Formats: sequence, C-alpha cells, structure tokens
Amino acid sequence: MNAEPPALPGRPGDPLRGRHIVLGVTGSISCYKAIEVTSRLVQAGAIVDVAMTEHAAQFVRPLTFRSLTAREPYLSMWEPYADVGEAHVELARRADAMLIAPATASTLARLANGLADDQVSLTALATTAPLLVAPAMDGQMWENPATQANVEILKARGVQFLGPMQGRLASGRMGLGRLMEPERLVEELRWRLGREHGDLVGRRIVVSAGGTREAIDPVRYVGNRSSGKMGYAVAEAARDRGAEAVIVSTVSLPVPAGVRVVAVESALQMMEAVHRECADADALIMAGAVADYRPADAADQKIKRDKTGDMSIDLLENPDIIATTPIETKRGRLTKISFAAETQDLIANAKAKLTKKGARFVVANDVSATDAGFGVDNNRVTILDDEGGRADLPLMPKYDVGHAILDRVLPLLSPKK
Repeated sequence: MNAEPPALPGRPGDPLRGRHIVLGVTGSISCYKAIEVTSRLVQAGAIVDVAMTEHAAQFVRPLTFRSLTAREPYLSMWEPYADVGEAHVELARRADAMLIAPATASTLARLANGLADDQVSLTALATTAPLLVAPAMDGQMWENPATQANVEILKARGVQFLGPMQGRLASGRMGLGRLMEPERLVEELRWRLGREHGDLVGRRIVVSAGGTREAIDPVRYVGNRSSGKMGYAVAEAARDRGAEAVIVSTVSLPVPAGVRVVAVESALQMMEAVHRECADADALIMAGAVADYRPADAADQKIKRDKTGDMSIDLLENPDIIATTPIETKRGRLTKISFAAETQDLIANAKAKLTKKGARFVVANDVSATDAGFGVDNNRVTILDDEGGRADLPLMPKYDVGHAILDRVLPLLSPKK
C-alpha cells in the first residue's frame, strides 16, 4: 500500500503555498539573511530554487540551501544539472516570481545593462515572472549616481525594489543600504503574488480593528479587551487575495506589508475614518470592538483622587458605525459584515444585529472562551447570514477565519466597474 504524500506545508490561503519561487543570492555579506528567507519560504509551502553567484558561495555554501530546500542550488554556468537542460531557461520558465536578495551594486548594473554572466543574472534576464530586488550595499555605493541610474532603469522596466533600509551597515557606519529583514521580504513577496493571482484583485476592503478608547481624562479611558488581532488577520487575508486592504485601527500591531493603517482612538474618530474610507470601497468588515458609550465630558487634566473621593461618570451612547455607513459607494453597493462579541445568548444576540446593522452576515464569537476571541491567535465563530443560513466554524487560526469570511464576501460584491 502506497503511503500518502506528505501534506503541503504552510497555511491554506497563503499565496506562497505551492508557488515556484526562484531566490537569487549574490555576493554581499548580508548573504546570511538569505538563509532565513529560504527557510521562511519553504515553511510557507513554496517550492524554492536557489540560484547563486560564485561570490555568494564565498559567504554561504550551497549545501546550506540544499539542506533547506531539498533541491540542488544552481551555481555554475558550465556544470550540467540532471533535472534540467539549460538551467537558467528552465528556472525562468517555471518561476512564479524571482526574488534577488541580497542584490549587490554589481548585480544591479548587470540587470540594468542586460549582462548575463552568472546564474542569477542569466535567470533574471530570461524570466517573464515578477522580479523583485532587495539591494544591500554600503550607503555611499547606494547613493552613487551610477547605482541610482541603474535603479531608475530597472524601475522603469517594472522591477520591484524592496528597500534598502536605514541602519547599521557592515562598515560600522549608519546609513541607507541595509538589506530588508527576511520576514518583511517574504511578506512583500506574498503581497506581490496576491496581486498577481488573487480572486480579490481590484477590490478594496476596509476592516476595523481593536477596541475604541473613550477618554475620561488625558490618562484614563473607557474601553474593552479587544486586541485587534482578528481585524489584522482579516486584512492580511484580503491582501493575500489581491485586495487593497485598509485597516481602521486603535491598536499598534505590526502592519502587514501592503496594508494601509488609519490610526484612530475613539468611536467618533473610527466612524469618521470608516465613512471616509468606505466612500470608495467594496466591503466593510467591522471586526473592531466599538465602545457602546463614551463619557459625556472628558476632563482636560488628570482627575486627582484626593480632590474627588467617590465619583461617577455620565455616559453618552456612541453611534452605530456600521449602520450609519452609507451603503452606496463609488464602486456600487457596499457589502457590510458585522461582528458580534458576546458572553451569553450568542446566537440570539447575533441575529438581532443582522437587521439592526444592515449587514449581509454577522460573525459571532463567544469572547468569554479562554482559547478563542479576545487577545489570542485563534477564534471559534458562527456565521449567520441575512437569508437564515448558519455556519459553525471550528477553532482555527484567525487568519483562516479571515479567509472563511472572505469566501462568503466574494459572491456578495457588486460587479466591478
């Protein structure tokens, strides 16, 4: 009996999963970061072929990449490879994207002038796949007019530049020329592949995230325990499917590559930002936890306990953001998705929100659970739609919940204009 093939690594919905990525590695001291880039790509489920220059092999041995990818790296222009004919041509044809990281000044010059005298430049010249380049060099080399001229030539040809970044360089000086960090490089590659292949390309999705903070004074506020992780996961999933994703956020979480964040604090600020962003959007996913009430009068200075003793705060009801967001946009009708964070009577309370908020469906979750909801990376939700449908999803990562939501959003969107 034949054993089943091993499951493809990575998470479902990740645009890197199952994609063929060619990683070009050239002779910079930052070559060691290409090891982590390779590892992250493989863990994401990508099929990774590494093309190296001979100078790169002076910093990192090919065996390292072979061990990570279980595939033979391509180094010599003259050595025959058993799995391909002309190595650079075959790599170029099967690539879904090519990333050169690090890319030296010499590599940029070769690419700009069409020179092909190593495996990296040969493959880059032959491929029609998206080409992403992450420069790494001393700041003075990066700022040299010759380098900048080469950069402009490549940008005009559609090459996407990732960095370089400001920071400490190999020379010990601070400057612009540091290789973008591996985690960010892989995120940028996800973003690019999403735009190439995603089913939400051309769509604009607005997501709210985090709990609003309603000021009592400059120090204290009325708020809730929402971490914003669910909203960020939805936005990341939308980005991975090719959408333009915008987060209206009250929290300071790492911003996913390709996602725009509008920072707000209070419910009134969130409402203003959501209304503005949704004027040209396809869908609003209201994952943020908006405080139901705000203090009627916020103090200008910190309230001192020794001057007040016991105190009470008059509260005003906050507006319902999703219900007040106009349904008509520049793109047609806005698809509204609501969330219901409950601690009791989950289904009954969630159903009540459907009509009240004008949502196409509501995502209900029990935030009293210890393994799901606020502050953790997983969620367990029930989706109730405006036609009486119900779907109970098991405990899963919030990123997967985001895709489950978007699967249901996609057929509800207005036709593209």
